Amino acid sequence: MSEPSRDEILRALERVIDPELKRPVTELDMVRGVEIDGGDVRVTIALTVAGCPLRDSFQQQVADVLRDVPGVERVALGFDVMTPEERQALTTKLRAGFQGRGQGLSLDVSTRVVAVCSGKGGVGKSTLAANLAVAIAQTGKQVGILDADVYGHSIPHVLGIRQKPVLVDKMIVPPVKHDLKLMSIGFFLDDNQPVMWRGPMLHRALEQFLSDVHWGQVDVLVVDMPPGTGDVAISLGQLLPRAETLVVTTPQPAAQEVASRAGAMAQKTGMRLIGVVENMTGDVFGSGGGERLAQELGVPVLGHVPLDPLLRECGDAGEPLLVAAPESSSAQALRAIADEVLALQRGSIVKSLPVLS
Repeated sequence: MSEPSRDEILRALERVIDPELKRPVTELDMVRGVEIDGGDVRVTIALTVAGCPLRDSFQQQVADVLRDVPGVERVALGFDVMTPEERQALTTKLRAGFQGRGQGLSLDVSTRVVAVCSGKGGVGKSTLAANLAVAIAQTGKQVGILDADVYGHSIPHVLGIRQKPVLVDKMIVPPVKHDLKLMSIGFFLDDNQPVMWRGPMLHRALEQFLSDVHWGQVDVLVVDMPPGTGDVAISLGQLLPRAETLVVTTPQPAAQEVASRAGAMAQKTGMRLIGVVENMTGDVFGSGGGERLAQELGVPVLGHVPLDPLLRECGDAGEPLLVAAPESSSAQALRAIADEVLALQRGSIVKSLPVLS
């Protein structure tokens, strides 16, 4: 058998995708070398940082794409580390041709931002936000999720993401799991330490998550908002004034009344209300809260998620319900809500504010 062609090997390596940057390693100039010795092929990939946790993914992908190249009998994969100059060049390449939203934000103008908010804690907002993001990703969309619930950050736990972000030059590359890019303040804290920050620090952290993080070409960014109407909600409204807001409530009147304040807050900061989701629907918490809230805010009810122990168990285990039990009634309800959100034309629903004299 003739020796494999170097050109065919390089063409095959175009199908090796960096799991975090979502681009081919050939396009990112990560292929440091290709050595051919008869049927033996050795490929060297330059990682962005030493100790990159994605080695196994590269190993499997390289073996898969070279398996069918004529003449290749055995494949070996070696790793190197990019120099500071190479990392700077990579950052420049990733940001080339990017059309941002202004204010230095790293989100493309075409990215839809869906902020999931609630009036108070304990209504399942974070669990719903995480599973909603997974459901949207399962439709084929590129999705990111920003855990902006700074004081109660729980999205990394719900999604089972323990991998830290990677710093490439001055760009933060978020970890990826379940086809989601995730950024959370929890990645930068040790041993579950509390966040004890005042407003200006919170604003700067959120600004950095929207400017220095390489979100790439995401179709939808789901933002898990902190409950209530505090500093982060105001900052997000300032940074992303055209974000779309989804309000989560439980059925009982007390939760519905508090949630209406979060909806009013979204309106006052320039964000658009797109709908209400009633969570924990069932006899325990009564009924009708979602409908009453939607009527008060002048937006539709996008769905009801039943009170389901499985949803809680999956979150505690770090496995999204949409992955662990995709055929469950709660998963189907969440999938239907994701479809409703995607079906809405961007900015098609907005409750106008009264004119103040």
